[in-house]
Amino acid sequence: MVHELAKQDDRVVFVGSDLGVGTLDAMRWELPDRFFMEGVSEANMIGMCAGLATEGHIVYTNTIATFIVRRAYEQVCLDVGHADLPVRLICNGGGLVYAPLGPTHEAIDDFALMRAIPNMTIFAASDANEMREFMPQSLDWPHPIYIRLAKGHDPIVTEGLPPFQIGKARPLIEGSDALIITTGITLRVARPALEELRAEGLDVGLLHLPTVKPLDTDAILSRASKSRAVVVVEEHSVIGGLGSAVASLLLEELPSPPSFRMIGIPDQFPDIYGSQDDQLARFDITSERVASEVRRLLRRAAA
Repeated sequence: MVHELAKQDDRVVFVGSDLGVGTLDAMRWELPDRFFMEGVSEANMIGMCAGLATEGHIVYTNTIATFIVRRAYEQVCLDVGHADLPVRLICNGGGLVYAPLGPTHEAIDDFALMRAIPNMTIFAASDANEMREFMPQSLDWPHPIYIRLAKGHDPIVTEGLPPFQIGKARPLIEGSDALIITTGITLRVARPALEELRAEGLDVGLLHLPTVKPLDTDAILSRASKSRAVVVVEEHSVIGGLGSAVASLLLEELPSPPSFRMIGIPDQFPDIYGSQDDQLARFDITSERVASEVRRLLRRAAA
């Protein structure tokens, strides 16, 4: 999609870092003056992106998520964030995608790190359709964007959601008993739980937040204020991610916040190898857990 944007707008430049053979070859040959393969030096890559953006380009760059949010954090913070430049950080392997490679490659703290950078926008795609809706809007967004990608070929789970808009929530259904909040691939975790709970007669709503920052505070507060329980589900540490952002918002803005629970990765490094699904099961980021937590919170609220 970067290639398609580049054909539409001559401001678009791509900078890659040691990508697989053949990646964006069509753009390489058609637009060689706007395609750069920088190599395995991520801090230098971010500096290069910042320089190109300063010259008026809209820069899309791509590598593994942990290589940007950990190795090149200072450059992302100062060269891109502080300068508020239109650099789009396309990061593969968000969350637990690279489970076979272990904790060095698992981006379980990326939301927390990127949330701490002023001017940074954070987008987490739940499926290919959401990514297709996002990319054209990224072209003229005036701030840097951290783009968390999943593993690819994920099931399409955004059916029934309103159109995507950067910075806006996507409500699936309203509910007065409880509210489930998701981002990224946890939408596919939560939807079966939602169906199960509603089949039990519970009036449960679901609010999907593909944009983690800026947070759609109006959408969250309007629904949470009518609910007795809120459960946030994310493929991220329970420290500093979407759950932390929502918890702070509810405590600060609601005089009587609903019962609340975060479902995510506990304060530890992933300790097994395997697949993304293996890791999600290891940390109990599952549909069964979501349904169980909603029931538990509603029982507590009724006590």
